[in-house]
Amino acid sequence: MSQIIKKYRGFEILDDYKDKNINLPMRKTAQSAGYDFESAANVILVKQKIVLVPTGLRAFMLPDEVLLIHIRSSLAFKNQIMLANGVGVIDADYNDHIMFPLLNLGNEDFKILKGMRLAQGVFQKYLTIDGDKAGVGAIRKGGFGSTGIISSV
Repeated sequence: MSQIIKKYRGFEILDDYKDKNINLPMRKTAQSAGYDFESAANVILVKQKIVLVPTGLRAFMLPDEVLLIHIRSSLAFKNQIMLANGVGVIDADYNDHIMFPLLNLGNEDFKILKGMRLAQGVFQKYLTIDGDKAGVGAIRKGGFGSTGIISSV
């Protein structure tokens, strides 16, 4: 008899990226809070522009958790690259492609190579207020930046 293993939190490679040698995010040391995300493709970050960089991944977590995405400090400090939205918020009901909107604040284009570590993801529990009814009877409909597009069940 096979045992069913329930998964609570982690990452999956999207079908379109299964044959593209994508690495799942991992922590580099025992005390690292963040899981390092890599670029799934070579991308040119045009100076003074925002470019979406694919990871080829999606995340899954418990309903009362969030995955927060932070730029790697070395990328920000040494290369003037930042997340355009400051901190990325991946909600538990977001089941689509995780992409990073990167902003190149430098004076030259910057080349992201496939496999380059770009950001760190930190899973966190979150709290809600008393009587919170957000999402009652609603399901996320849509992908990147889709919180406002919700349909009723």
